[in-house]
Amino acid sequence: MVHANRTIGAELGGVAVEGSGAGLRGRLARHALLPLRLFLGATFLYAGIDKLLDHAFLAASGAGSIGETLRQVHDAAALPQLVDLAQQSPVGFGYAIAAGELAVGLGTLVGLLGRLAALGGALISLSLWLTVSWATTPYYYGNDLAYLMAWVPLVLAGTSRFSLDSAWAHRRKRHGTQLFG
Repeated sequence: MVHANRTIGAELGGVAVEGSGAGLRGRLARHALLPLRLFLGATFLYAGIDKLLDHAFLAASGAGSIGETLRQVHDAAALPQLVDLAQQSPVGFGYAIAAGELAVGLGTLVGLLGRLAALGGALISLSLWLTVSWATTPYYYGNDLAYLMAWVPLVLAGTSRFSLDSAWAHRRKRHGTQLFG
């Protein structure tokens, strides 16, 4: 049954969404990705900070270190070549992962280059799934695959609400194509 008052064509991150007019249903649809964005952004920001503050993690060896983790997962990883690459400098790799998680978390939370930040989060999750959590059985016990799938809607839709990206797009629309000036 088709209702005459249904609005078709309202935007959700550049994609037309049926029923996303001015009513409550439409407002909720336009904000549907916001909880996912806040969760993923805060989680990756926390993960990056946690790694930087954990001196045991940022060590080449010892209990809880990145070096020890890499040694433990090497033989069970889907791509042991990635683990080999990280083992060349485990501390440097630990700092790189922490910096990547910080950048992804901040970019996602504030909506700065939202699709790029989401793609970074998806790539981090993919690399962790193919290395650290690959041997987890059954597969749904490992969280990295779930994080990878959670990033996909943000890669596709971006950070269209409450973001620096949308503020800059609005400014460009109002003042022409110049971003500043």
